[in-house]
Amino acid sequence: MKSTRTKFLALFLCAVLLIGGSAGVTAYAISDRRETQEEKSEAAPIEVQESDVLVKDESVYVLAGADGTVQKIIVSDWIKNAMGSTSISDLSELENIENVKGNEAYTMGGDHMRIWDAQGNDIYYQGNIEKELPVTLSVSYKLDGKTISSEKLAGQSGKVTIRFDFTNNQYETVSIDGKEEKIYVPFAMLTGMLLENDTFRNVEVSSGKLINDGSRTAIIGLAFPGLQSNLNIDTEKLTIPDHIEITADVTEFKMTNTVTIATNEVFQKLNTEKFHTTDDLDASLAQLTDAIDQLTSGSSVLYDGLCTLLEKSNELVAGIDKLTDGAAQLTDGAKSLDTGVAELAGGAQELAAGLGQLTENSDDLNKGAGQIFTSLLQMADTQLAQAGLSVPKLTIENYAQVLSNVIASLDSDKIAEKARETAQQAVRDAVNAQKDTIQAAVASAVQEEVTAKVAAAVRSNVETQVLATAGMTKEQYDASVAAGKISGEQQEQIFTAIETQMGSDAVRASIDTNVSGQMQSADIQSLIASKTEEQIAQLIQEKMDTPEIQAQITAALEKAESGTASIRTLKEQLDSYNVFYTGLGKYTSGVDGAKDGAAKLYAGAGQLKAGSAQLYTGVNELYNGILTIKNGAPALISGVTQLRDGAAKLSDGLEAFNKEGAEKLIDAVDGDLGGLLTRIKATVDVSKNYKSFSGLSDDMEGQVKFIYRTESIG
Repeated sequence: MKSTRTKFLALFLCAVLLIGGSAGVTAYAISDRRETQEEKSEAAPIEVQESDVLVKDESVYVLAGADGTVQKIIVSDWIKNAMGSTSISDLSELENIENVKGNEAYTMGGDHMRIWDAQGNDIYYQGNIEKELPVTLSVSYKLDGKTISSEKLAGQSGKVTIRFDFTNNQYETVSIDGKEEKIYVPFAMLTGMLLENDTFRNVEVSSGKLINDGSRTAIIGLAFPGLQSNLNIDTEKLTIPDHIEITADVTEFKMTNTVTIATNEVFQKLNTEKFHTTDDLDASLAQLTDAIDQLTSGSSVLYDGLCTLLEKSNELVAGIDKLTDGAAQLTDGAKSLDTGVAELAGGAQELAAGLGQLTENSDDLNKGAGQIFTSLLQMADTQLAQAGLSVPKLTIENYAQVLSNVIASLDSDKIAEKARETAQQAVRDAVNAQKDTIQAAVASAVQEEVTAKVAAAVRSNVETQVLATAGMTKEQYDASVAAGKISGEQQEQIFTAIETQMGSDAVRASIDTNVSGQMQSADIQSLIASKTEEQIAQLIQEKMDTPEIQAQITAALEKAESGTASIRTLKEQLDSYNVFYTGLGKYTSGVDGAKDGAAKLYAGAGQLKAGSAQLYTGVNELYNGILTIKNGAPALISGVTQLRDGAAKLSDGLEAFNKEGAEKLIDAVDGDLGGLLTRIKATVDVSKNYKSFSGLSDDMEGQVKFIYRTESIG
């Protein structure tokens, strides 16, 4: 059995070679054979999670613009309380922490320490943070080879290139062969997106997989930023992808949100303590090189010998030749079938394994997206409350109908009418506050009129009495004055007499008594009330027509219309995220279905492989039997010809394997396998040291993954 060192290095470099050297293909499995339990334990030592240790499982959701610019970071933490502790000390730099699944509370300690009253339960909480991410995402776009912004790209047609660049910011300084070097945390960046086939055609991805269901193409891209530097491998010999590039022919460009998952769990599971020295690794590689050289040399000698034998074989039997040629073709076909089925089985296994990795994160991805949606709806509830709107609590199911109803209720005519009613009520209240003053003024005016009428009536009586003393009636007096029979002196005397009586206390008292009596009458009081209401109505109308009140109505209308626009924008934003949320659910469901299909394909391919192997064995036996017919000469030429061609292919193949396989592997590390193993160990150790983004207590284990979501375009 080969040593752990040899197996690990071979598996690791095969994975790197498959990722870096295969156009458009990502290696999701590094071995296409099934290992025994004993081989698995040696080839890939796994660290076992102890059940008596607190574990913080952290998911960091990064909401980004279409160019990758970070807009908001939401962190969701799950403290797995396997021990059932009643109290948990948790170190976290998060702000606005909220318990999202229970009622457990915490108290603050020093240095960002929170003491949770766990009551034996797991703790689920969420919060915000402003901190540099370990991996920076940048998304750039080109149209027909020219750089273009995402805003201007919307609706355009042509050859589009979308590039995801990842900058690894998380590293440790490690001593490698006496030299201090940066070793980056080995994050695997898995980018997924859904493209509509009506918009995108001839889609290609630089390092990833394409899944086309007829209407949409799912893209899954993979990159390892910083790993090339960690392993110190020359890019001219071997390239490990650190970015993802998608190209397509596009009609009227539009694209939904993309999701990128960053995780270092691949390297977390390797146990470097079980790696040994590289002595037997170097010896095994030296033996492999010698063996390849000997096989290449031997295959050349075999080819030369068969050529000599063929030149001396001149007899041919026509019937046997045809039969032999047919058997040879059948043998080649069976061999090709067997090889192809083996490749199909290997590819199905890789596909099933890769889809399995995706489905493992489906629940967390959907759960995280749901939590984000809930947070957005809570913020929307707060905005509506601050705007003075009383509506039902928004949920994923009802938000669209609730906001549509609010928008419909905020009709401009209704808003204008409401603004006028509000202003009129304010004016009415202000005028009514002065009602007593208005009523007093109206009563005073009415009293003046009543007093004038009473005084006129009393004067008429006084005048009648004075004229009666002179022996005349009012009519006779007026006629005599008109006829000139009464002199001016007499007229003055009569006027003085009237005025004297009118000014007497008795007459004045009579007038006051009469006026007071009339003012208390029901008719006069009704008249005062009616005139008061008329005056109030007139004042209200005059006030409503003033520029000040009209300006208030206009301002209220503009404010209400602005609020309506804000609610429309809010609904559009929630609708946009709902498209992503719904699409994510369909995407993860599709991946789950694809995983089941790939598993069935792998099982069927295995059965087909067994059958093709039996077919090849039978056909080969048939071919060998034909070669023995008539013991020699008739079949000799055909048999030697095929042997010669096979030897040539063997020689060429071994030489190509020596150059393209073993030599490329050796050249990639410049023969320094020990140095590569040291760098692999350092990479694994640095990966294991990175366990949390927001903080981790000393008595707690951790694991963290990052989910980047970019905005949709178009």
